[in-house]
Amino acid sequence: MSRARLPSDVLGLALVLALGAFGVAATQPGLARGLHASKAREDVYLFPPPDELKVATLGYRAAFVDMLWVTLRVQYGMHFVEKRPFPDVTHYFDAILGLEPDFAPAYRYVDTMLCYHEPGGTAEDARRVRAYYERGIAARPTDHEVWLHYGQFLAFMGATYLTSNDEIERWRIDGAAALERAVELGDDPSRSMSAATLLSQRGKRDAAVRALERAYALTDDAATRKIIVHQLGELKAADVSAKAAEDASFIQRVWGRWPFLDRGAFLLLGPAPDPLSCAGSRGADPKCATDWEPALPSSQP
Repeated sequence: MSRARLPSDVLGLALVLALGAFGVAATQPGLARGLHASKAREDVYLFPPPDELKVATLGYRAAFVDMLWVTLRVQYGMHFVEKRPFPDVTHYFDAILGLEPDFAPAYRYVDTMLCYHEPGGTAEDARRVRAYYERGIAARPTDHEVWLHYGQFLAFMGATYLTSNDEIERWRIDGAAALERAVELGDDPSRSMSAATLLSQRGKRDAAVRALERAYALTDDAATRKIIVHQLGELKAADVSAKAAEDASFIQRVWGRWPFLDRGAFLLLGPAPDPLSCAGSRGADPKCATDWEPALPSSQP
């Protein structure tokens, strides 16, 4: 009796297997398409807002910032390669800077991550980048690299995303001023020459002359000074060269008080007036200025 039922059992088992195989074959393409579509959708940002995130880190903010930064770079790379939008990029930056406002790496890449994406950067993206850079300047006011990136973005890259000519001009003038500030804080003096070119092209001759004058004072490279003198001549401001040379001589004399510092560190330090001699002056005396701009001889009336 058992042997009589065996063929029907085997047949039933084979039928079940065949139906299973057919079901897999019939549903697999649809499931694969659904899985691919789910991967192509926007990701879900899982972290709380910055204020709540500060509490959630339990005091391990630096470690959490490092983790967020690594995650952001990986996610941006994946989205860029897969040509997918990455709308959560600002959430990551807000979280990172909310935990550590002076986190320097963020300001090196914020323009790239916010403007180079699918389907392409917009004017609103550029304005967000500017806002982040201004946060960076507030958190790192003496960091010439932040000023440099800020100035370059406003003057060159950021302006390409704008549509209003008035706004473009304002950004480029602000960018030139930021490049000058970067030089004051120790960046390559040739940045001031770029700033002067931008200002001159926009009819800001006096500002361009001032930028070149400061560049002359802040560099000790003879070839660079020769180029600056030539540019001043083109601006019909050859007389400024004498004032610039006086500024350079002043800086050299002050540097002599700090022989253990290289030129870049010295320029970042500033004029460093004698605190005892300047007590009570409240910055009114140029000899007690803590920044180069009011301390240079050419700035005196």
